[in-house]
Amino acid sequence: MSFDHQTVKVLAKVLAVCVVTAVGVGAYAAGADLGQATKQATNWTAIGMFGTFVAITLFITKWAAARTKSAADFYTAGGGITGFQNGLAIAGDYMSAASFLGISGLVFANGFDGLIFSIGWLVGWPVITFLMAERLRNLGKFTFADVAGYRFSQTPIRVFAASGSLVVVAFYMIAQMVGAGQLIKLLFGMDYLYAEILVGSIMMIYVLFGGMTATTWVQIIKACMLLGGATFMALAVLIQFGFSPEAMFSKAVEVHSKKDAIMGPGALIKDPVSAISVGMALMFGTAGLPHILMRFFTVPNAKEARKSVGWATTWIGYFYILTFIIGFGAITNLIPNPANYFVGGEISKGLVGGGNMAAVHLAGAVGGNWFLGFISAVAFATILAVVAGLTLSGASAVSHDLYASVWRHGRVDQAQELRVSKMTTVALGIIAVVLGIAFEKENVAYMVMLAFVIAASANFPVLFMSVLWKGCTTTGAVTGGFVGLVAAVTLTIGSASVWEAVMHNPAGSAWFPYNSAAIFSIPAAFITIWLVSLLDRSARGDQDRAGFPAQQVRSETGIGAAGASGH
Repeated sequence: MSFDHQTVKVLAKVLAVCVVTAVGVGAYAAGADLGQATKQATNWTAIGMFGTFVAITLFITKWAAARTKSAADFYTAGGGITGFQNGLAIAGDYMSAASFLGISGLVFANGFDGLIFSIGWLVGWPVITFLMAERLRNLGKFTFADVAGYRFSQTPIRVFAASGSLVVVAFYMIAQMVGAGQLIKLLFGMDYLYAEILVGSIMMIYVLFGGMTATTWVQIIKACMLLGGATFMALAVLIQFGFSPEAMFSKAVEVHSKKDAIMGPGALIKDPVSAISVGMALMFGTAGLPHILMRFFTVPNAKEARKSVGWATTWIGYFYILTFIIGFGAITNLIPNPANYFVGGEISKGLVGGGNMAAVHLAGAVGGNWFLGFISAVAFATILAVVAGLTLSGASAVSHDLYASVWRHGRVDQAQELRVSKMTTVALGIIAVVLGIAFEKENVAYMVMLAFVIAASANFPVLFMSVLWKGCTTTGAVTGGFVGLVAAVTLTIGSASVWEAVMHNPAGSAWFPYNSAAIFSIPAAFITIWLVSLLDRSARGDQDRAGFPAQQVRSETGIGAAGASGH
């Protein structure tokens, strides 16, 4: 399925018409309320800025389409992305709306405890730096299953890897799509249905025609916009207090209803087991997210992979410091002015648009309507970039792991694999829109946490043990991976956040006492992999163990690793 310049031009024009139509219909329909967020008056500043972002990224997609000729170009941009560029793109992929709006909202509501998410998400990166980045680049080609299954029987390990990837992508995608719909309804005054179709359409254009090259540049531009906007907000807050964090914290304690409690732990997470479990999910989940792991195959060699993790950690760490300042800045700026930012002017009723809107309201407070429009557009661009990365990783799991490796046993040419990838992209885009509409009125907050718990309990243990333990076998890896996957999903369903909040069972009836299952499901996966591999006396098991020395040489030295095909 190849696309020439003319086709891309026509499709870009069609999309532009779709955008204008959706914006027009959304503006016309502004009024009726849908779901949790209340639709606001149309914000033309935000729409204009978002339109500019889409126009720029569509031009990049047109440029990228001319360079996307092979499966390697589609999945990994031909391995031609530099370490610095990839670091920014990883940051763009990782700094989701949950990070930007969610953490600042948690800090606004709970103070210090909101930090557990930013710290948890950040400390996953040293794990990737020292244990994963170099080995991923040296062993893999397109997906993390290439790495996990390097010395194993291909069919079972790839079926597991694709299952784990698609489950993580599904939960992460639903959360992003519902977030996008609610955000656009609140910020742009657009109808939820049209917002979902708009996000799905633009994302499909990015991935379908530009592949990884377009997705990478969308993520880089979005990362720069987000870092720039967050820096301005943090500086605007600090200037109010003469750059004294102590003065800012004192003011926050003075105006917040929880007073001194916001400066200590316990406001959000009540017991040590929950704190450790949440920390484990965030930390090890990062090293098992398919759309993040996939980014390590876009650089030409292991040195650039290490460099990209260094840059990503720098940008992400800096960003999380900013979200903490933004959260406390929201406390000091919004709470003293309830009439402007709270429902009915009453703090007890919560922020207009919900707790996740703290950063957006702060943007209006410190920068006026133009800056509010910019941050609104950045928040939407954030969701678009993350959804594009998720779709690409889902498409690669289906086309490369299932179609090319399992179904066709590697006997497939690149054109066929690319065609299946693009068909999968369209299918995933439609599924994402349908799920986004289906879950509109549901509480989806648990879904991002569930995605991290599954990634930490299924993908990470298999990746870790297959690369670093010589005794690991196909049977052990697949059995342990599925045990982690099932345990993570089952225990999460039994927690109060799903059993009571989503399934509407009586309060106190949840049979699993913690909201994060990671502290139980991660050890379950590791112990199962170890025990089953130890007991595996099959000929396949002996073959798997015998393959470890060759794998170790390649993973440590890069000898025989797939090189870059495009620069």
